[in-house]
Amino acid sequence: MRFQRLEDLRIDADKTQEEIANILDCKREVYRRYEKGVYEIPVWALIKLSEYYQVSTDYILGLTDEKK
Repeated sequence: MRFQRLEDLRIDADKTQEEIANILDCKREVYRRYEKGVYEIPVWALIKLSEYYQVSTDYILGLTDEKK
């Protein structure tokens, strides 16, 4: 499953994959694979990103179009 919203949120925040990987304390390649759907994103990372971007986890997962 590709997480297009992760990429969109990152770009809207004007951040690089490297910067987001640092927030998650992982390598850029690991984060890139989350974004592209190669790896399933762990729950802890999903929660951390939802807090960082101030959106719901459901929004990131594409289950709703409402950010909160």
